[in-house]
Amino acid sequence: MSITVNNLTKIYGTQKAVDDISFTINKGEIVGFLGPNGAGKSTTMKIITGYLDADNGNATVCNEIVNTNSPATKKKIGYLPEANPLYYEMYVREYLQFVAGVHKIQNEKAKIEDVITTVGLTPEANKKIGQLSKGYKQRVGLAAALIHDPEVLVLDEPTSGLDPNQIVEIREVIKKLGQDKTVLFSSHILQEVQAICDRVIIINKGVIVADDQLSNLQKGSSNEQYVLVQFKEDITAEMITELEDVLSSARLETGSWKLKTNHPENVRRQLLELSLKNNLNIVSLQSENNSLENIFRQLTSLTN
Repeated sequence: MSITVNNLTKIYGTQKAVDDISFTINKGEIVGFLGPNGAGKSTTMKIITGYLDADNGNATVCNEIVNTNSPATKKKIGYLPEANPLYYEMYVREYLQFVAGVHKIQNEKAKIEDVITTVGLTPEANKKIGQLSKGYKQRVGLAAALIHDPEVLVLDEPTSGLDPNQIVEIREVIKKLGQDKTVLFSSHILQEVQAICDRVIIINKGVIVADDQLSNLQKGSSNEQYVLVQFKEDITAEMITELEDVLSSARLETGSWKLKTNHPENVRRQLLELSLKNNLNIVSLQSENNSLENIFRQLTSLTN
């Protein structure tokens, strides 16, 4: 296992920021780490990267226990913290040269140019960090996390401040890196997690409330799904309520409905029968799993 968290606990005063959590992440996995503000995400990430010591339990990276006095282990980790601390008076290449020096990287000039290209910093590489937009500052932080070619990447809000085009570019960088590295990826942008990660871990009030493949979470224990149907004609609510296996329904716009069901195949068949019986025209008909946003809200509101 590249990352293993064993019975991890961190207490601040009377508050348990992290409460006896455990999970493992294998090489080649990109795992989304989700939770509301104050749930314990950043604290867990700081312990995994050796910036904080745990009060109980431990975290191991590449089979070595991590703590604040383990520089050898930290060399295997690339960490982009949420705050992304940078030296604003330094030029981009100057800063990356400084970071490369800390890691004692061989052939540092070539490595710096390579990482600048990887994260898309080339247009701004000759500027001082303080002159950059928030999105490009974020890229500098990501470049610093990657420059020593770590086995494990811990990224806390890596797409914060990026515009939509930049988000897509960084998403592709992370997906490519995840092919041969272990990536723990935290974000409040749930669409990004859904686009990048196959597995998600959700933490709430210091406790893990879900750890599973995204596809399994979307199915849910009750197997509830949605059927989206668009008729060319407007249809009445009475027609929809007459359908069997529909748990609830919502009109999205004229002729368009979102139907909640445990049996999407049955509902699709019933809709086709409805259209034939009433001489209606179906423009589109598709099933939709429960969204990550709905899953997140359900799991993190249970104890709020």
